[in-house]
Amino acid sequence: MIENEIGLWGDPWWLILIKAIIFFALPLLMAIVTVWYERRLLAFMQSRLGPNMAGPIGLLQPMSDGVKTIFKEDFMPKGVDKFVFTLAPFITGTAAFTTWSVLPLGGTVTIFGHETQLQNGDLPVAVLFILAVAGLGTYGLVLAGWSSTSRYSLLGGLRAAAQMISYEISMGLAVVAVVLVAGTMSTLGIVEAQSETLTLFGWNSPFPAWNFLILMPAFLIFCVTMLAEANRAPFDMPECESELVGGYGTDYSGFRFAMFYLGEYMNMGTLSAICATLFLGGFHAPWPLNGTALDGGWWGIMWFIIKVAIMLFFFIWVRATVPRYRYDQLMDVGWKTLLPLALGFLMVEAIYLKARQLSAPDSVLRDDATLLALVVVFLIVAYIVLAVQRQATERKLATPYRVRNIANLNPTIFPLPELDGKKFGIPDGEYDTATLTTSARKKELS
Repeated sequence: MIENEIGLWGDPWWLILIKAIIFFALPLLMAIVTVWYERRLLAFMQSRLGPNMAGPIGLLQPMSDGVKTIFKEDFMPKGVDKFVFTLAPFITGTAAFTTWSVLPLGGTVTIFGHETQLQNGDLPVAVLFILAVAGLGTYGLVLAGWSSTSRYSLLGGLRAAAQMISYEISMGLAVVAVVLVAGTMSTLGIVEAQSETLTLFGWNSPFPAWNFLILMPAFLIFCVTMLAEANRAPFDMPECESELVGGYGTDYSGFRFAMFYLGEYMNMGTLSAICATLFLGGFHAPWPLNGTALDGGWWGIMWFIIKVAIMLFFFIWVRATVPRYRYDQLMDVGWKTLLPLALGFLMVEAIYLKARQLSAPDSVLRDDATLLALVVVFLIVAYIVLAVQRQATERKLATPYRVRNIANLNPTIFPLPELDGKKFGIPDGEYDTATLTTSARKKELS
């Protein structure tokens, strides 16, 4: 039946309605909690108190911020495209909501006598659905920049488009690695595939085969790309306040700005939930509780939320510790580093899986230890490649100039480092930056 093909499990209409309401409210509630969670964590990391006055440990602070935003003036500059200007924030929020519809939160449970899966619905191509909807969220940022009158908004929208193209390719390749191992594009199928245990040197170990372990390069690539996908530091270039005032949201205020603000945090929760589903075993319990009574059913919700909270901690931790990249560095990381690594690992994995499929039942290729060994080797090679890239970048940034005769520099001139006079035909001796004429500078630049 079509209900089984799309993963409705024969649920009655009222149960489908209850699930839809829950899966609509959950990302919204998670975004509100994430605002408080981030502010408290950042305060802890920076030795501050953070929100602590509005309610117990500041839990009511997001609510007070929301009430304040609703009553702010909803200003619309003259000359904007009114329809697109209003539509853009809702596109961003809707994309974050929609992805949750195919994410499993728990195992099979009984609700009012009906056995059902704690999932709104599943699709045979759920992974493609997730990637497609994730890309739609960027349209909201692009349209916000296009419909505004500010040039800063337009630049922010263009940056969002370029960033999405650069990083979603690598993200897609990381997800393809998961699909190859699981043998399905169903999110529930991927989670169930991770409930199996690892076979290490012929020993049936109790350790679950979570993809973050057996596909660690893909997991690391996905973690970096989801920072760019969510426009979070250090990849928050579309709204970089030091360059673009407010980026795509420069002209927004009031409720429309709140939609963008809330959409960013909903997107954080959505990407964390996707990562937990694809790489961290979904709703399954970690070792040593896997396979016990605490693994599955209603307990799955608890494990899933814990994993999402861990990934949200990663978002916040990176924001607190890593400075913002320059835009050219952002593009270099996407095209020159992540994309080659993602393609390389996907090729290695595909060759291994095909060789494993063609090998004898007792072959060493069918042992998970072989895959783990390949992962370790690939990580070592990737580290060497990254080290070589870093050395090349550092050589490029190294200045060719050196400071000479510091004691004799003219204090009335701006204290620039003195250049090497031999480059300009100036004899050795005591001279200052004033002796470097315009023609000499042109000669140096040429």
